[in-house]
Amino acid sequence: MDISRILNLQCILFILIAIGTIASKKGIIKPENKGVLTDLLIYIFLPANIISSFNMKFTLEVFIKFILVLLFACLTQGICMLFSRVMYNNVEERKRKVLQYATICSNAAFLGLPIVESIYGAEGVMYASIAMVPQRIVMWSSGISCFTKAESLMKVFKRVALHPCIIAVYIGILYMLSPIKFPAPIEYTIKSVGNCTLSISMILIGTMLGEIDDVKSIFSWLLVKYTIIRLFLIPLGAVTICYLFGLDYMGTGVVVLLSGMPAGSTTAILAAKFDGDYIFASKVVVFSTVMSVISISLWSLILPYLY
Repeated sequence: MDISRILNLQCILFILIAIGTIASKKGIIKPENKGVLTDLLIYIFLPANIISSFNMKFTLEVFIKFILVLLFACLTQGICMLFSRVMYNNVEERKRKVLQYATICSNAAFLGLPIVESIYGAEGVMYASIAMVPQRIVMWSSGISCFTKAESLMKVFKRVALHPCIIAVYIGILYMLSPIKFPAPIEYTIKSVGNCTLSISMILIGTMLGEIDDVKSIFSWLLVKYTIIRLFLIPLGAVTICYLFGLDYMGTGVVVLLSGMPAGSTTAILAAKFDGDYIFASKVVVFSTVMSVISISLWSLILPYLY
């Protein structure tokens, strides 16, 4: 892999995050407007990006790779759940809820998919969309139970099955299998809208940084411990499993990079809703996101040397 490509990507991420931070500090993007950006990502940009990624010919090889990527993603999600259960037992309850959820549920959708696309292209996004399914299931089951009682299987099923990004996977698979293709204007529109994902997601992350007046306050050894687990130990477990069992280069890269994403923004939202320490949760999101710029670079540089 071309190192300059990775470095250029990291520079782009820093610049986009800086734009979001400045826009937040200057009042261009107000705190109440973040919900609009989040909704645009969930309901428009990410689904369009996913659908566009399935614009390729379906083969038996693609199907087998779907199954393999899904299997290894499930194993990786199991590693996340194990760490969440055993690593924070001595932490105060309100903070423990936050750390357990943030270990199970990362920011793989907002940050992971754009990163994968930048490195592996549209084909990588297609496999990443499949690899995201286990986390989306856990997010609405074990994830929610970190803050409250587990919900019924029917409620979990509805939330997962009807999630906009999962619906986009359905559409993408049907489109890939169908001999009928979208007219050129529609196909171009879907691709153009999907291409906004990286910019909007990074700017949104930058707005989180812009809301923190004292940057030094986000640092603590507990946050360092969480960040090491989330960004280094979990992907280390993922790359070990993928390498030992012979998953190919792209499949390994997709699974490992998605497993090493920082805490998701829903961590702070759910902490505020269910009596978790939402201030601490915000710091978890911001600190791990900033550090992920370094960890993503490292994993992107290490992975090619394994194949």
